[in-house]
Amino acid sequence: AVMMPYDDFLEAAENFRYDLDMLSHRFEASFEQVCHRLTTLRKSGEEGVPFHFIRVDIAGNISKRFSASGVQFARFSGACPRWNLVGAFLTPGQIRVQVSEFPDGSRYLCVARTVNRGEGRFHSPPAMHTICLGCKIEDADKLVYSDGIDLDDEDSAVPVGVTCRLCERMDCEQRAFPPLQESLDIDENQRGRSFYANIKE
Repeated sequence: AVMMPYDDFLEAAENFRYDLDMLSHRFEASFEQVCHRLTTLRKSGEEGVPFHFIRVDIAGNISKRFSASGVQFARFSGACPRWNLVGAFLTPGQIRVQVSEFPDGSRYLCVARTVNRGEGRFHSPPAMHTICLGCKIEDADKLVYSDGIDLDDEDSAVPVGVTCRLCERMDCEQRAFPPLQESLDIDENQRGRSFYANIKE
């Protein structure tokens, strides 16, 4: 709050259309600090865009989470590999944008980028995390990251889940565990998109 005063930060965020790099330069703050501050702009009558915020390590462990957008996070297990917060590890330091659709049909614009947690010693490589900031698709046009994306095209959204155990999508090639809601009915003579695709209806 001292580095990024509420009124000044909200005004800059709206003027820059929530451009995270521009806000980092303007307030001399890190990418993670800016994302974290954006989740706190909830003053009555002077609200910013309601964001969700999540930080994960390369193993998918969640170490920080906030949700003003309504998205649900897993309390246990890893994150969905279809989510761009996981894919961000493939392009370190670059912002990745994704329209994500959850099993309940809700859609979000998600922005993700890796950050290093200290440099460490030569024999101790730096710990890398991904920071993901997102909002409901209804608010996405307020963000510069929505430019060039057809927000009304539901077919362009990437189907994601909270975590494999809680996701009901059986057409996922990256499913690592069966869903808790169903019992397994494996047919050793058939193979679906994943090992767990053959489930009793």
